[in-house]
Amino acid sequence: MGRAFITVTDELHDYVVAHGTPPGDLERDLVAETLRATGGASRMQIEPEYAALLTMLTRLVNARNAVEVGTFTGMSSLAIGRGLADGGRLVCFDISAEYTAIAQRYWQRAGLADRIELRLGPAVEGLAALPEEPHLDLAFIDADKEGYAAYWDALVPRMRPGGMLIVDNVLWSGHVLDTKSKDTSTAALIAFNAKAAADDRVDVVMLPFSDGVTLARKR
Repeated sequence: MGRAFITVTDELHDYVVAHGTPPGDLERDLVAETLRATGGASRMQIEPEYAALLTMLTRLVNARNAVEVGTFTGMSSLAIGRGLADGGRLVCFDISAEYTAIAQRYWQRAGLADRIELRLGPAVEGLAALPEEPHLDLAFIDADKEGYAAYWDALVPRMRPGGMLIVDNVLWSGHVLDTKSKDTSTAALIAFNAKAAADDRVDVVMLPFSDGVTLARKR
């Protein structure tokens, strides 16, 4: 089969954003504050079209129980929180009190503070404390790349059948093609991508969207 590739220029990216659900004032304020407060680290924030995708996926699986590993300043948690079913709850794991303080203010502004819980500390320990039975409808992983395999191992058994795992940065700006890389994050992502693709507990598709997104549906 033939393949068509499109180079996403700044103009084409603007077109994509303009032809999807647009970011609101709250999201625009969060983007601006994240840039002011974090400088170069602001690149870790997901894009507006990515936030719209997260909200849509959360609604599609009718998520009531959701988990996020890696919250940063809160864009992804806002998106997931807005997509939760009535009575739904999102538990966020992160290690930065500084960055998540920004997230908490925006949860309040969005009227979502009562459905989002922040747990500071190592995510592996936090995930291990969750109920072991399959109960999660949705999980989003966007944290340290070296931890992806451990987060996956903790989350997959806790996903209910039909539940969705979403994993960010799986293409790592294309560096995953460099199998001889000495970079630990690159090596960790290469190993994780192979692990996820071979896991017979889930159906997996990797999308060349943003910096690469893996969607996995629990069988």
